[in-house]
Amino acid sequence: MPSDNPHKREARPEFWQLSMRCCQLAACVDVAFLFIFLGLGSPILGWVNVISVAMYVYAYRAFKQRRNRLAVMLIRIEVLVHAGLGTLMVGWESGFHYYLLMFIPALFVSMRARSAWILAICLWAYYVGLDVLMWYLPPLQPISSNALLAVHVFNLTVVFCMFSYLALFYVVTVTRAHKKLARMATTDPLTGLFNRRHLISLAEKVQQPAEMTLMLMDIDHFKAINDAYGHDMGDQVLKAVSRVLKDSMREQDFIGRWGGEEFLALLPHTDLDQAAASAERIREAVQALRIDGNGSHIGVTLSIGISQHHAGQSLSHSIARADAALYEGKSAGRNRVERAPS
Repeated sequence: MPSDNPHKREARPEFWQLSMRCCQLAACVDVAFLFIFLGLGSPILGWVNVISVAMYVYAYRAFKQRRNRLAVMLIRIEVLVHAGLGTLMVGWESGFHYYLLMFIPALFVSMRARSAWILAICLWAYYVGLDVLMWYLPPLQPISSNALLAVHVFNLTVVFCMFSYLALFYVVTVTRAHKKLARMATTDPLTGLFNRRHLISLAEKVQQPAEMTLMLMDIDHFKAINDAYGHDMGDQVLKAVSRVLKDSMREQDFIGRWGGEEFLALLPHTDLDQAAASAERIREAVQALRIDGNGSHIGVTLSIGISQHHAGQSLSHSIARADAALYEGKSAGRNRVERAPS
């Protein structure tokens, strides 16, 4: 049972999309029921489904117009009345009461726990009351046993499919949420590269190979770019350089934003000569960049310090040596690749 909060659409867009699809599915089911009951000689139940289809169509349009309160009210009334009427007319064995159970997972997905529990208790009272009533009241418009079995199987199949769809929706939603949280926890929001914390975690895992090279990179004169062109242009520069770095890395390499305009790359199974050649290609690719913004076309350069890291060594010490090499490159004129002594 969807929430009646009209603002929930923005908070849970996937749920409201699911509600709209359920409206479409429910309308199709009621069309099928129209022909089923007309064929069984139960015109009252048959034409009730015409009203149900109209209610679902109107609810769907209300969802499209973000009139969620109205849509939810229509769905609640339709299911409660239709399930109750179908049970009273044909009997408990028809399985119309199964549709009431569809409300339970939707309640707790779309509402706060307290409100969901209150409505769940009301739903339980309605369900039990209908069950007890049918112990003493015979069906008002009974149908043959074979027809009753067919209606029961049809209702059971529809509810089974809808529960399966709800379960799939839940799994997909939770999986997407977990992936989103993982991305937020491990990546830098501006550049899309790994953040410093995750990069350190990766470094601790991959420092077992006999050879790994660290590549510390810094955008030259980045503060001057911010001062001259503004921070928006500075962000564009960071994004453009990050794309070059990411495209230049091998599949087994890791690249992240180390802080500010600094980047750190981890190159497993790579010696200093290989790393220096790779760093030179990166330096040339960044130098060839032209970043457009606010009518300006600016170029940037990159200074790179590399150091060799061996298993058993302190990771922080290897990073410090790469930083010292980077500082030497800065002091020697920038736009350079410098190696730290082995």
